[in-house]
Amino acid sequence: MSVLDKVLSLRPGNTVARVGPGSRVPLLNPRELLRALERTPAALPCLPVQARGALPGLLRAARSEDAVLGLACAHPTADRGAAERFVAAVHEAAVEAEHARPVFLQAGPVRVAKADEASLGALREGLYRMVDAGFALVSLDLSRLDSYAAVEALQALAGPVTERELSLEVSAPAPSQGGLLDAYRTLLEGLSQWKVPVCFVRVSEQDLGGAEPDVGTLRSLVDLARDYGAAVSVGDVREGFPRMLPTYVAAGARKVDCVGPFERLALGAWSPDIRAGVEEKAAAAGMPAGELVSVLEDSLPPLAPGARERLEALSFAEATEVFAALGAGGTGHAAMRFLAENRGE
Repeated sequence: MSVLDKVLSLRPGNTVARVGPGSRVPLLNPRELLRALERTPAALPCLPVQARGALPGLLRAARSEDAVLGLACAHPTADRGAAERFVAAVHEAAVEAEHARPVFLQAGPVRVAKADEASLGALREGLYRMVDAGFALVSLDLSRLDSYAAVEALQALAGPVTERELSLEVSAPAPSQGGLLDAYRTLLEGLSQWKVPVCFVRVSEQDLGGAEPDVGTLRSLVDLARDYGAAVSVGDVREGFPRMLPTYVAAGARKVDCVGPFERLALGAWSPDIRAGVEEKAAAAGMPAGELVSVLEDSLPPLAPGARERLEALSFAEATEVFAALGAGGTGHAAMRFLAENRGE
């Protein structure tokens, strides 16, 4: 049995059900990649897919640098078919490219705005759709809740993810008077008592101080998360891109979500008149225009061939820079070999 065949046997069942048992694309649970790269001074790169035309460039960069790759669908609940279309597009692009390096798919972060039963029930239904679509990592944004409400919400929401042994990521509840670390400590202690397993705790670049992050706080959070069997991911990296990426790795972050220029590239792929319309809608919705592209793409005119080629090329260049800054170069084959040799552990 080849290394690839052995690694394919580790794919989550929900992913296999979505792409089919005959697929040769190693779409994995990021928990497996953390295990494989435990002693490697690198962080898992996770890149947003704001426009599907960027996918060939992102995958080509991962092959060029022999890097593991995470791809994030920022709005998996935009409509009932959003999650399925995202996974299908990634798989189609990977099959066409004969991509044989580890990839993980992230849904979200999905905002949990309220902790009442009606809101949680609707969101739980959405989480089941994400899992059925094939995502191995679900990220939940708890920033609008306090720590106690966040624990209650996760107790109600975790089932679709944990019952299939997939990975769960949670971001900061609203800090109490004790600050960010106390908020995470309360959250992790509560989840531990309710036996809700968390793979990543996510802290945003802004929560760490923006372009000049508080590295001491990040290191303290890494130590805290480790006590509860979790790793730390740094999310929404924009201002510090790419200068601060090595600092996050050195401080112990195991995954970094690099928004950086990718939203701008996605928005810039369309003509000025279409961009203006998207920017107007984004301003009304209070969200970045580049991020809104991922929600509206299916209703926008198809990209012209030249624009698609440019988006692919620029995405390749930026992704290559991400892999270098996070130490991810060479992690693809290293992870494959480790997982093939340690499947049963």
